[in-house]
Amino acid sequence: MLNSRRAQWALAIAFSLLLLIAPAIWNGFPLLQYDTGGYLAPWFDHKLEVNRAVAYGVLLVAGAPIDFWPVPVVQAALTVWMLALTMRAHGLGNRPGLLFIMVAALSVLTTLPWLTAILLTDVFAGLSVLALYLLLLRDDALTRNERIGLVLLIAFSAATHSATMLVLLGLVAVATVVWIIDSTRIPYLRLVRATAALLLGALMMVTANGLVAGRFAWTPGGYALSFGRMLEDGIVKKYLDDHCPDASLRLCPYKNELPRDADDFFWGGGVFNKLGRFDGLGDEMRRIVLACLADYPALQIESAASETTKQLVEVETGAGVVKWAWDTYFAIKDYVPAAVPAMRAARQQRGGISFAAINLLQVPVAWFAMALLPFIAIFALRRPGLHDIGEFATAITFTILGNAAVFGLFATAHSRYGARMVWLAVLVVLITLARMLLDRSRGEAPGLPA
Repeated sequence: MLNSRRAQWALAIAFSLLLLIAPAIWNGFPLLQYDTGGYLAPWFDHKLEVNRAVAYGVLLVAGAPIDFWPVPVVQAALTVWMLALTMRAHGLGNRPGLLFIMVAALSVLTTLPWLTAILLTDVFAGLSVLALYLLLLRDDALTRNERIGLVLLIAFSAATHSATMLVLLGLVAVATVVWIIDSTRIPYLRLVRATAALLLGALMMVTANGLVAGRFAWTPGGYALSFGRMLEDGIVKKYLDDHCPDASLRLCPYKNELPRDADDFFWGGGVFNKLGRFDGLGDEMRRIVLACLADYPALQIESAASETTKQLVEVETGAGVVKWAWDTYFAIKDYVPAAVPAMRAARQQRGGISFAAINLLQVPVAWFAMALLPFIAIFALRRPGLHDIGEFATAITFTILGNAAVFGLFATAHSRYGARMVWLAVLVVLITLARMLLDRSRGEAPGLPA
C-alpha cells in the first residue's frame, strides 16, 4: 500500500511538471522575452541593468550549460510544491490525483504554464504571494522545514523584482493592521517571519548586485518606469512645455517628437537612443519624475487611478513573447553561444507564437474569477467550515488590487503585469469548488464542520 501511494505521488508530480513545462517542450527551447537578456548579462559584463535583478540572473546562469532547461524545471517544481501546500492547508492534501487535476485545470484555464516555461521572474510573483499567505494565515498546517523553505522562497522572489517586493510589503502592511486589530488572527511571530523574509530578500538583492556588478545597491530603474507612465499620460509633455527652453534639459529640443507610448520610447529607437538611453537620460528622467510629482499632484492622482483601473483588466497571456526579442538574443549569442542553435530552431524564433486562441479562453476566465473573489470571500467568511477559504479569497483580492496599484503608481498598465498574478484568482475558485464538492461527498453541508 505504501509503495502504491508513493507511486501515485510520483506519477502525479511527474505529469504535473510535464504540464507546467509543456509550452517550453512544444517550443523546443525555454520561452524568451524582451527582458530575459537583461537578467543574464550582468553576470558576464558586471553591469547592473535597469529593472533587472541579478538574483534571477544567477538562476539563469546556473541553467545555461544545458540550454537553460533546469530553469523551467525548477520553476515548475516550486509551483507544484506551492500548490500542494496550499491544497493541504485547505483540507485537500494527501490526494495526488486531485493535485494533478488542479495543475491540469490551471494549465488550460490560466497563463500559469506560460509563466513556468519562460526565462523570466514573473512566476515568482504569484508563488511568493502563496508563500506569504501560508506563513501568515495557514502556519498551523506547516512543518518547521516548510516554514524555512517558504521564507527562502519569499526572499528570493522579492529579490528578483522590485514590484514583487512592493506587493509583498503591501500585504505585510495589511497583515500588520489585522494584527493590531486582532492579534489572535495573525500572531506576532508570524509577522516577524514574514518581515524577516522581506528583509532577507532586500539583503539578497543588494548582495547579489554587489558580488556580480561591484555595486552594493538597489536594482536601478524605478524612475524610468514612472517616467514611462507620465509620458503616456501627457504629464512629461506638459512639464517640458512649461519649462522649456532650458539648456539643462536635453529633452527640450525633442519635446514635440516624444511618443505617447512608453514601450515605443524606450525600445523603439529614436530620441531615447539618440540621447544615450538610460545612461544618458537616467538623471534627467529622475529629475522630471520628481518635479512632476510636486508640480502636478492632481494629474498624478488621475493618471495613477486610470492606470490602476486598466491594469486590473489587462491580463492577456504571452505579452512580450515575440519572434525577435533582440536584446535577449544578442545576450545569449554573446554569453551562451552553445545555446544559440537550439534557440534559433525553436518555434518562437522560427515563426513566432500566436496567443489569440489561448486568450479567447483565458482572458474571460480570468475576469470571471476576479469578479467572483469578493463574493467567495463574503460567502465563505460567513460559513464556519469555509472560513479559511474566505481568508484565502480575501488575501488574493488584496493581492490583485495591490499588484494593479503598484504598476498603476510606478509604471504603466501591461498585460504581463496582470497575467503574473491573475491565475491566483482562478486557483481560489478551483480550491473553493474542490472543498465544497469534498464536503458534499462526505455527506456534510458545504462549509460546515464534520
